[in-house]
Amino acid sequence: MTITNPEVIRLSGSAEHPGLVRTGNPEAQVAGAALTVSERDLVAADSYEAADYVRTPVRLRSGREAFVYLPRG
Repeated sequence: MTITNPEVIRLSGSAEHPGLVRTGNPEAQVAGAALTVSERDLVAADSYEAADYVRTPVRLRSGREAFVYLPRG
């Protein structure tokens, strides 16, 4: 995905970032890890991702709920 936020590009060093894309397939999976973060961490992540992504709740295969950042639009 091409990032448009100049500050994120400056911080990461790249305008190209991997990202999740909603497929509409309920069987689709992504390998990864769920992290426990504070409300302060979520606010910071929301601020960092604000221009290009939106925090979205999802249900993990384990049944737990978590957030992922999906591209806006």
